[in-house]
Amino acid sequence: MNVIRLSTIADAEQVQAIYAPIVRDTVISFELEPPSVDEMAARMEKTRLLEMPWIVIEDAGEVLGYAYAGKYRERPAYHWAVEVSVYVHERARGAGIGRAAYTALFSVLAFQHYQTACAGATLPNDESVRLHEKLAFKTVGVFPNVGYKFGKWHDTIWWAKKLGAHAVPAPETVPLSVAVTMPDFPVASA
Repeated sequence: MNVIRLSTIADAEQVQAIYAPIVRDTVISFELEPPSVDEMAARMEKTRLLEMPWIVIEDAGEVLGYAYAGKYRERPAYHWAVEVSVYVHERARGAGIGRAAYTALFSVLAFQHYQTACAGATLPNDESVRLHEKLAFKTVGVFPNVGYKFGKWHDTIWWAKKLGAHAVPAPETVPLSVAVTMPDFPVASA
């Protein structure tokens, strides 16, 4: 049975093992060299310090996929928007892991009062396009030839998804460290 929970730094090795072949063998990520386990742990810690969620889905202790959020942009007016990403182990693709990880992530982000999720993907990437469309993301644009990897230029597609009602005034966001102590927090804490 799959367990959906907040990640811990102890997950860094398995998270890195999922991400490394994506960096090394595909254009899905525009990184050119896979990050080390220590670098992945540092990224996970940075997400925690930003009070943003990083979700993992595991089965019998094996991480099958993960999704996380980060700041969309630095300027204060963007505070209620986040950029999200999801990655699934190659053995678990097509089994609903990406959808489940993203759904859990969106539940936590909405609980924290974030209003908009933004996501991007390299084109072509039919799996990612289908996933984002199924999860009610709306295409906001395609940037042509913005990334160069493996001797070719690549386009990226960008989406946005409504997480909240966009009330006026904007609601206060709830730091993750506070949200996890609340009785209705939607995901298991590690």
